[in-house]
Amino acid sequence: MAPRKIIIDTDPGQDDAFAILFALGSPAELDVVGITTVGGNVPLALTSKNALKVVELAGRPDVPVHAGCPAPMVRKLITAEYVHGETGLDGADLPEPVTPLQSEHAVNYLVRTIMDSPEGELTVCTLGPMTNLATAMTMEPRIVPRLREVVLMGGGFFQGGNATPAAEFNIFVDPHAAHKVFDSGVPVTMAGIDCTYTALMTPEWLDRLRATGSRAAIEAANLADFYRQYGTHKFETPARPIHDACVTGYLLAPQIYEQRQCAVTVDIVSPETIGMTVVDWWHVTGRRKNCNVLRRIDPAPFFELMLERISALP
Repeated sequence: MAPRKIIIDTDPGQDDAFAILFALGSPAELDVVGITTVGGNVPLALTSKNALKVVELAGRPDVPVHAGCPAPMVRKLITAEYVHGETGLDGADLPEPVTPLQSEHAVNYLVRTIMDSPEGELTVCTLGPMTNLATAMTMEPRIVPRLREVVLMGGGFFQGGNATPAAEFNIFVDPHAAHKVFDSGVPVTMAGIDCTYTALMTPEWLDRLRATGSRAAIEAANLADFYRQYGTHKFETPARPIHDACVTGYLLAPQIYEQRQCAVTVDIVSPETIGMTVVDWWHVTGRRKNCNVLRRIDPAPFFELMLERISALP
């Protein structure tokens, strides 16, 4: 079977780096045709440079990186240096990019690539705010029925939010973009924090990753060591969720996830709950089931697979 073609839309971020390395380490199953960047965890200039560093670390400078939208569709950009450090990828010694950014804007790249691909071939994986994809859908609505699926890290319901009491960070940064994508009719799979909080990366697993000896594995472990410093007020153990990597895990092994088709809406109105993903888990509204909601993950096979694939990189 031919590998699944994906575009990764991202705002690296240490957990984004894990998701990208996980995907690039799985060429038999996933063909990463391009990466697009957005302002999110850190501003756009840094997320773009970080994406280039990650593909360089993976030994895949052939994967094109396109910079996209620097700010949300309506609101001002909110960033998360308090989690990821000033660069977004603090903690590791990453190679300087050799390949430059592509000159084509990410939104134009998304529209062109989706329109030029066979219908149902491309999956877009969003690991940050969904600004680029929502803008592309607004600019060219014909891309919507051509997409195979949108798989995102964002949202949540049972765990509340991690940016506000109600909203997860990626959706909170650009709720209007998320609303556009969820309401578009495209097949959506959501790896929210209900799911990612069950994918807890332990110090012991990082020791195993580092011990494999590849540079990609060592630097990924270094990134994670910095990333784990955040959350001591929240988590009772040294283990931390590796959020965005759950998107790659779903593409490779969907059977290890608890999942349910639900109606999901995004609040773009209330000042208290803006950015909240309201999940109709029990199907009480009768609304169209527009989202495959990932509730939990089986962590053992997930982390074994990620260790195997990242350590296989140069």
